[in-house]
Amino acid sequence: MSHSTAVTPCTFEAPSITSPQVRTHIALKECVGKRDLSEVFVVDCLHLCGSEQIVTVEWPRAHDFYTPTPQAHSPLLFTESVRQALAVSCHTAHDIPRGYSLGWEHLTLDVVADALRTTGSATTVQLQVIHSAIKRRRMGSVQLVAHVQGTVDGVYAGSAEVHYSAHPSSIYNRLRGPYADRAVFLRAAPPTTPVAPERVGRTNARDVVLSPTGEAGRWQMRVDTSHTVLYDHPHDHIPGMVLLEAVSQAAQASLKTPAAPVAFDTTFDGYVEFDAPCWLNATPLSPDLQGRPRVLIEAHQRERRVFSATVVLAPHGAR
Repeated sequence: MSHSTAVTPCTFEAPSITSPQVRTHIALKECVGKRDLSEVFVVDCLHLCGSEQIVTVEWPRAHDFYTPTPQAHSPLLFTESVRQALAVSCHTAHDIPRGYSLGWEHLTLDVVADALRTTGSATTVQLQVIHSAIKRRRMGSVQLVAHVQGTVDGVYAGSAEVHYSAHPSSIYNRLRGPYADRAVFLRAAPPTTPVAPERVGRTNARDVVLSPTGEAGRWQMRVDTSHTVLYDHPHDHIPGMVLLEAVSQAAQASLKTPAAPVAFDTTFDGYVEFDAPCWLNATPLSPDLQGRPRVLIEAHQRERRVFSATVVLAPHGAR
């Protein structure tokens, strides 16, 4: 048995507002699931109609991980901003307790390359969040669908559609079984050898999440739980943002010329565990309608597909 919560439809508009602080800064920071508060980008949330919020995030002038080159931020900065905005929205507007475990099931996302260019100063991004579906299950779990549109100074910067779930600990522990134990985080194997950073759009080997296999178009996921941005706190599985970074790096490594991801269509089929290798394979696809390269990335663990993504990339310098 399940029941749905009626949601008032709202349309996307580039907002022009001076947002009052409707939640205290500290309360917002506590919603996003980060132990290191300097990694929280949300600075404000304005509640509009029942299903719509405007979440304001501030990107730093440069970030140790999310700004891999002096010229541009990573698209994962936009993705992490979306993740934080949804956490704030569901906890403050949709009665999802903060103790619930949030997990993404499907993500489509695109970002404008120009919006990622560094400017020498911090960038304020407004994210319009609309939940088009919220289904509450009898035992407390919730299924949600959210649409997010980002603007910088009123100019479109990117968008996302996210299908995700929220589970109380009783249900989550039942779903995870013997893996519902964050102690596995401490037992993760040492990091494997990284691929060359320049092959995956990075300058520091510490930020590389792929290891070579000796086979073209195939990599092992590299897990370094001491990386304080990717692994801000102990987890019972490899976080979704790490998986998306692996997708981004694999897509870049599969091309012969430098390019940056600008769109993802990702399905999360299952949890990726710490106690077994995860293998990524890249398959080139036909270009998109703009002639940009597309790559299919599929990941398997214990012979089972755990996530897949179609990635669109833009050559460096393209808008």
